[in-house]
Amino acid sequence: MDPASIWGSRWLNSNQPIAKKYMETVCKKQSLVVLAADKNTMEELNKLVDDVGDYISALKTHVDLIDDWTKESWGKFISKAKEKDLLIFEDRKHGDIGKIARDQMGGIYDSKSWADLITAHLISGPSILDGMQEAWDSANKDGGVLLLAQMSSEGNLLELPGYTDSVVKIGKKHPICFGFIGNGSNHEEIIQLRRLVGEEKMIWTPGVNLNSDDAELGQRYGDPEKAILSGSDAIIIGSGIHKSSNPSEMALKYAKISWDALIKRSVNSD
Repeated sequence: MDPASIWGSRWLNSNQPIAKKYMETVCKKQSLVVLAADKNTMEELNKLVDDVGDYISALKTHVDLIDDWTKESWGKFISKAKEKDLLIFEDRKHGDIGKIARDQMGGIYDSKSWADLITAHLISGPSILDGMQEAWDSANKDGGVLLLAQMSSEGNLLELPGYTDSVVKIGKKHPICFGFIGNGSNHEEIIQLRRLVGEEKMIWTPGVNLNSDDAELGQRYGDPEKAILSGSDAIIIGSGIHKSSNPSEMALKYAKISWDALIKRSVNSD
C-alpha cells in the first residue's frame, strides 16, 4: 500500500530518511510491531527472526545482553534481519554527554555501523543528540534517536512534572531525533504526548500486551489497539510474542491489530 495514502502529510512532509524507511516498511509488511528481542544467545535471536520476521517492522535489541556475542555472529544476525526488511533498534538508552555517547556508539559493539535507531535519555542535555549524530555521520549511515519522553514502568522518574515537556521541546528541534518513547500502558498519556509532539516525529510505545498477566518487576501493560488509536506509531512487544506457544501466530495477530488500528486512525484523520 502507498505510504502517502496511509501516513498522509507525515509522509509527504518528512525529510528524515530513517522515518521514511520506517513508514515504507510498515506499509509493505502491514505491521507496526517492533519485537523486543530480549534474548541471551545468538541461537535464540536467530530463531526469533526466523519465526516472526515476516510479521514485524523492526527488531529491538540489547546487544550487551548476549552471552555468546561475537562480531562475526552479530554481523550474520544483522544480515538476516535486513533480509527480512527489518529496522534494527538498539535499546541502549544512552545518557551521558555528547562526546561519550558518540564514542560509546563505536567500541567493541560499534552500534553506529548497524543500528538504524538507538534510544537515549536527555538527562545530560542536548549535546547527546549532537554526539550521536556525529557517530552516524562518521559511519556514513542514516540513523535516528528515540528519546525517552515517558516510560511504562511503575514509579519511573520521567513522570516528574516538566520532564516530558522539556524532552519533547528539545527533541522536536533536532534533526537526528526520530521520535519519542511513550507509555503504552496508558493511552491517555499517549494522547497527551501526541499533543505535545505534533505530527512530525514518531511515538513508539513499549508496555503493550494483550495479556496483562505477563507483567513482572514493575511492568505495566496496555491495549495495542488503543495505543495506536491514541497516537502511537509502533507497539513494542516482547513477552507477548516470544513467550507464546506459537510466536509466529501471535506476531501475526499483533500485526493485524496494529495495522487495522492505523487504517482506522488514518480514515478518522481525513
